[in-house]
Amino acid sequence: MKRALSDPERFRSLQKSLVVQYESVFQDPLLERTVVVVPSLTMDEATLASVGGVHHYEERMLCLLMLLRYPRAKLIFLSSVRIDPSIVDYYLHLLPGIPSTHARERLRMLDCHDSSARSLTEKLLERPFTLERIAREIENVETAHMACFTVTELERKLALKLGIPIFGCDPSLEHLGSKSGSREVFREAGVQMPPGYENLGDASDVVAALARLRREHGAERAAVKLNEGFSGAGNALFSFQGAPAGNELESWVRGELRGRLDFEDESLDYERYFEKFERMQGIVEAFVEGDPKSSPSVQLRVQPDGELVETSTHDQVLGGHSGQVFVGCEFPARDDYRVAISEQAHQAGVVLRERGVLGRFAVDFVSVKGTAGWDNYAIEVNLRKGGTTHPFLMLQFLTDGQYDRCDGLFRTLSGEPRYYFASDNLKSDRYRGLTPRDLIDLVVRRQLHFHGASQQGVVFHLIGALSEFGKLGVVAVGDSPNKAREYYDRTVAALEAECR
Repeated sequence: MKRALSDPERFRSLQKSLVVQYESVFQDPLLERTVVVVPSLTMDEATLASVGGVHHYEERMLCLLMLLRYPRAKLIFLSSVRIDPSIVDYYLHLLPGIPSTHARERLRMLDCHDSSARSLTEKLLERPFTLERIAREIENVETAHMACFTVTELERKLALKLGIPIFGCDPSLEHLGSKSGSREVFREAGVQMPPGYENLGDASDVVAALARLRREHGAERAAVKLNEGFSGAGNALFSFQGAPAGNELESWVRGELRGRLDFEDESLDYERYFEKFERMQGIVEAFVEGDPKSSPSVQLRVQPDGELVETSTHDQVLGGHSGQVFVGCEFPARDDYRVAISEQAHQAGVVLRERGVLGRFAVDFVSVKGTAGWDNYAIEVNLRKGGTTHPFLMLQFLTDGQYDRCDGLFRTLSGEPRYYFASDNLKSDRYRGLTPRDLIDLVVRRQLHFHGASQQGVVFHLIGALSEFGKLGVVAVGDSPNKAREYYDRTVAALEAECR
């Protein structure tokens, strides 16, 4: 009797069809294809619940509506709740070279009518009638694939139910994108990272690791991180100020741990944090000190045929009271260290490719300027789309330009460079009550809207979170870094003036 294949085995077999699609369909923009967009933040539910308007973060992948510029592409966009039609209209009118009515005929927007903090994929799997509707909309499974924010066992299950592959990483490799897995990848790749220790299981492990870090490396501060933190929310900072030397060190750390851990997520306390830590595990590593200090990131992609491609570099804009929370980014990263971090990220990318990683991922760094130049420390691998993904995709789709890895610049079809400043976290209580239509009216009147002729201006995301949460995402595109920042500053000033 033939043995039934397990889900991981069935998924690996299904993923082979993506190679065929890549070779026969992806390369020709005129061929038929169907993309099922699943922008699910399939992560720790308690962490997501602490993010205001978290289900609106699904809107970041509305940038993929730009794929409808391919005249025979069909796009099925899934969401937790109904996305306001004016937001959809906003994106469709940004399409270059395609009438919005033509694009709308090839777009299907389906939602779960569920605004809870649970992941979208979990909601979809609970709704068999919705799954049937999705399946009916997929006209040919041989030219269809899923595009996901992240790929876990739930996304794998959804792919198997729909019978289409995912352009993303097999969830069996998920550990490589954790904080512990990242350190293992960097060590294998020979990439410099902060001193530290991974695969820690509980508070006792953290105490021992902190004491060892101080004893062996003289760390002044240490970062304690959950393996599966989101946007820095799983991080905590520990200070060694006043720590004794010698045999008393570990007992001192044990006694001080509860009072000295400074949690980035202010909704967490000691008990809740270590309850999560025992479930997720985590790391301890030296907090990188220095001034000036930057947080650059390199984005890469492994194609279905195995090619490793660098797609962009960014300087991340971090916030939070200890500067570990992602709030935005600037493109491209500074020339001072761009080449160096690109080479280090490529080394890590080779290891990830050899392990079987597919699709987009990013390698994050902390860079500190010393007497001999910049020292770059690899901090994390994100095996998913991230906060730097959608701004770059918007630039790419709006201009049909290309990124040049040699000089790190993005150029339009006419050869002109473009830069941007982007934020996921432009927010103010004064913005509450602004509807999507109000926002669009404002930017048109203030002449901030992205202009197709000049290929400069402002594009928004997270628009659905504006009225209730006073939160908005912005990508400000300019022909110089200063121009991009000027567009961003003008946008903030316009919002403040309108909402005064």
